Amino acid sequence: MKSFNRALIGLAALIASGGAAGAQTTLRVSLWIPLAHPLAPSTKDWADDIEKASGGAIKPQIFASEQLGKAFDHYDMARDGIADVTLVNPGYQPGRFPMIAVGEIPFTFADARKGTAALDSWYRKYAATEMKDVHFCFAFIHDPGAIFARKKIVVPEDIQGVKMRPAHGTMAQLVTLLGGTNVQASAPEARELLERGVADAITSPWGSMFLFGIDKVVKYAMDVPLYTTTFVYVMNKAKYEAMPADQKKVIDDHCTTDWAVKIAGPWGDFEHAGIDKMKAAPGHEVYPLTAEQLGAWRVAAKPLKEKWAEAVKKTGADPDAASKELDATIAKYGAGL
Repeated sequence: MKSFNRALIGLAALIASGGAAGAQTTLRVSLWIPLAHPLAPSTKDWADDIEKASGGAIKPQIFASEQLGKAFDHYDMARDGIADVTLVNPGYQPGRFPMIAVGEIPFTFADARKGTAALDSWYRKYAATEMKDVHFCFAFIHDPGAIFARKKIVVPEDIQGVKMRPAHGTMAQLVTLLGGTNVQASAPEARELLERGVADAITSPWGSMFLFGIDKVVKYAMDVPLYTTTFVYVMNKAKYEAMPADQKKVIDDHCTTDWAVKIAGPWGDFEHAGIDKMKAAPGHEVYPLTAEQLGAWRVAAKPLKEKWAEAVKKTGADPDAASKELDATIAKYGAGL
């Protein structure tokens, strides 16, 4: 009887802890980028650390290059359980995630590491509402990108009549404001559009120009840290909630600002190194802007903040308060330009 009671007590403790002995969880991690992308190895390091910290109970499996679905669909893939964890570019669906879109506004962040720390620590409060139908893990950015084109673009007026592949919805708004035409495509699809003349220019971080072979179809590069793109890793909510408590803790410990910086850092270094690589590449002209020209771009980008505030108001949130909080966080991490 005593041994039976001890067994019952042990079973009760096991249930209270949230799981069953030997329970295993497989996580399908979906990336739309290729394995050659610098984000892939840092994601593998993250996944390997999850497996190690769980004592092998959590088994992440990485699927790259849109194996499980298109880049534009990755948020819904996590929501619907097509994948368990996904890499999402919120800007691929303009208007759907208005709060995090503030990170897309030109001249907001100076570099990947500090910018990621600021964005992630600020956005966590809002992710619970804006991305409520998934389990939010963390947010990050790439190193600031620029405009690359077949013709030299120096001042905002030069966008008039240009067919541009924008990085996300916010840059698409800027192109429209300046009289250009947007040609939508994910990063892996962009080279073909430029090669065929469907697009004349692209906004991109520097290293990715070589990674996707886009350097071969453009000549001119504006040497300005113009914009960043926000990304998130999200998880299927039902998958997370079904995990035993000890496995949930492992996930929680790997969905932090520190891990966001670890993920973004190597990618940021790769993109930043692309600046010197482009300058050394034959057949390319990398040109700086004068203070006056840079000032013109800052003025041209100002309406984007107003459009962001209007979109946020429609969700019931306070854009002024959110903006002040972000500014304070940017200052805390020294992440601004």
